[in-house]
Amino acid sequence: MIRPCTDADFAAIAAIINDAAEAYRGVIPDDCWHEPYMPDDELAEEISRGVRFWGYEEAGALCGVMGIEDVKDVTLLRHAYVCTARRGEGIGDALLSHLRDMTERPMLIGTWAAADWAIRFYETRGFRCVSENEKGPLLRYYWTVPERQIETSVVLACDRWSG
Repeated sequence: MIRPCTDADFAAIAAIINDAAEAYRGVIPDDCWHEPYMPDDELAEEISRGVRFWGYEEAGALCGVMGIEDVKDVTLLRHAYVCTARRGEGIGDALLSHLRDMTERPMLIGTWAAADWAIRFYETRGFRCVSENEKGPLLRYYWTVPERQIETSVVLACDRWSG
């Protein structure tokens, strides 16, 4: 079942993100990795800024989460993670399909350039990497991320993006 997450899900959201983000350890630049990957205060800040999380729940427990955030004229897909033990079961696909159906706005996704598995996931679902020339301006306009993250990231856009 896919459902909106509530305040009561905060610990589960944090646990899923930090479990799944272990895939980045040793893949993304060392200076971009920190422990935990997403501290509670950072997650709380994301939620207070407007990221709305949706969760995939099975047997009363969340096993995947994805956030969306409406920014200016687009919807950003934020913090898409599935528990390590449940990867490859279609949970991410179900969440992404659900969130795409929730908006008519263009969707953009930022991820680490070294996370080839994440890039492939989105590309096989109709997203495309924007050009290197577009990436920096988009990350500066729609996201609030450090320059180092801009250097080491990609942006993918859905078919509704005409930028």
